[in-house]
Amino acid sequence: MAIMSDKDKETSGGVLHTLGLKSEGPRDVQEGVMASNADNLQRHLGNRQIQLIAIGGSIGTALFVSIGTGLYHGGPGSLFIAFTVQSIFLAMVNNCLAEMTTAFPVSGGFIRLAGKWVDDALGFMVGWNFFFYEALLIPFEISAFTLVLSFWSETVTEPGPVAGICAAVIIIYGSLNVLAVKAYGEAEFWLSGGKVILIFSLFFFTFITMVGGNPAHDAYGFRHWNSPGSFMEYLDGGALGRFEGFLGSLWSACFAVVGPEYISMVAAEAKRPRIYIKNAFKTVYIRFGLFFIGGALAVGIVCSARDPALAAVVTGESDGTSASASPYVIGMRNLGVSIFPSIINALLLTSIFSAGNTYTYCAIRTLYGLALEGRAPRVLTYTTRQGVPIYCFGVVMIFPMLSFLQCSSSSSVVITWFASLVTAGGKINEIGYYRSHRKKQLTAPSGLINYIVITITYICFHRACKVQGVDRRSFSYFGWLQPHCAWMSLVWMIIVTCVYGYPSYKPWDVSTFWSSYTMQIVIPPLFIIWKVIKRTKFVKSHEADLVWERPLIDAYEDSFLEPPTGFWREMGQMIGIGRSRRDDTRRASVARAVESSEESKA
Repeated sequence: MAIMSDKDKETSGGVLHTLGLKSEGPRDVQEGVMASNADNLQRHLGNRQIQLIAIGGSIGTALFVSIGTGLYHGGPGSLFIAFTVQSIFLAMVNNCLAEMTTAFPVSGGFIRLAGKWVDDALGFMVGWNFFFYEALLIPFEISAFTLVLSFWSETVTEPGPVAGICAAVIIIYGSLNVLAVKAYGEAEFWLSGGKVILIFSLFFFTFITMVGGNPAHDAYGFRHWNSPGSFMEYLDGGALGRFEGFLGSLWSACFAVVGPEYISMVAAEAKRPRIYIKNAFKTVYIRFGLFFIGGALAVGIVCSARDPALAAVVTGESDGTSASASPYVIGMRNLGVSIFPSIINALLLTSIFSAGNTYTYCAIRTLYGLALEGRAPRVLTYTTRQGVPIYCFGVVMIFPMLSFLQCSSSSSVVITWFASLVTAGGKINEIGYYRSHRKKQLTAPSGLINYIVITITYICFHRACKVQGVDRRSFSYFGWLQPHCAWMSLVWMIIVTCVYGYPSYKPWDVSTFWSSYTMQIVIPPLFIIWKVIKRTKFVKSHEADLVWERPLIDAYEDSFLEPPTGFWREMGQMIGIGRSRRDDTRRASVARAVESSEESKA
């Protein structure tokens, strides 16, 4: 167990005593920290905001546009199976992260958990990996935003309009993230709502048209599954080619199916972390089944894997520089539906803007979490009165400036640069700009590395609980089938990470190989370097700190007078239905309890 100073013990004990709670054993609690704060970050995100942020992190434009590459390479059958398999294994990762995060909703999320229970060097490695991944995605999304606008007018790609659009988006991102976390939460609530509207609109469109509700009154059903077929050949012919087609679909699935890590990052700023964060993690399973698996099924119904327009985009004959590259839009045009492409494109803009806003938030909180553990300069731990890590904000806002590179190069070229930077050339452009002339389907190795670290962290956490006699059923969320889920997902993620550059071998291409495996080569040395410099040690199971910030979080949760507000009740209150109540009335009481404890000691 981690040992505190006597002064820290008195602080923790005084707070718990004032709140009428029993203090048992040593606590790793900073002096003067209020239970309503998390490392000076404020718990202001409500239930509806948490739920929609969880959806926003799970639904990306990859599900609407770049999924077409997976459809082309593998066919509708392979695409459906690939998305199903990847969703199942990522649900196992979610099962791991949910248990750890609800028990320890700390700032920095899974990054700090890795350093706390495995090795400080592992926290350093995954922290900087996640930071650069998120920070470099911000200019990527701004460039994508500009490119999508060209759907209506090509003049927006000229230097003047591009500079204006970049400046406007950067200012909005800055405004939403420099204010209190409420501003970010409220913005994401509405932006993520646009994503939900988009995906359900596409589902309804698919169902209505497949049963004959289209201008041609053609009830095409599952015609595209029969002709040209459910399983396409990729790279080779025969059974091997169909298996390689499945791999091509799997790369799309690995990029599109995401989400648990974003819930972990907002946990420290939830009003009721034990309740709201648990609910968000539990609904991830439904979202995986409905949005991702359902999306893979729908796109295979509405668009043929060998549609000439889709083939032109994937093979590079067409630039695919806007939502016109979406297999949904291709299907709409084939059916003679002309109005929906513009609507889909407008909703796609909200999806891209929301993604950039989320990446900005996560990059700031990731850098702050690194600074708290001494893995980044301590000066970055300074926060404003509103709970915003202002110096971290300043560092992160440098990255969006890279989007101004569009002023001298085309948006598509800049996007390709950022794709290479973010994932070592391994990220599919989210708006349909494909580099398939090398016959490769690439995904995000940085994200897969994060999932590997999460599962390793859980295995160590589970072992520590067993050795120290901690009943995991006492946690707010109890992970099922553990640690088997953790081990299975760990093995799967390692395999996918190792083989996702498979197309570079057929035929052998040096540049493709390096662009596919750079992250796997660059990231592990960060672990070794930090371990050697800091002489860190692997945390033994009996020494793992399973107390940490739990006492203050428990005290904070137990202090509420009102039960937590449900999602639909909070939605109703927002539009004036139902009696509005404050479910955080004891927040001030908790603060006074801390102050009273400090005064009594003085």
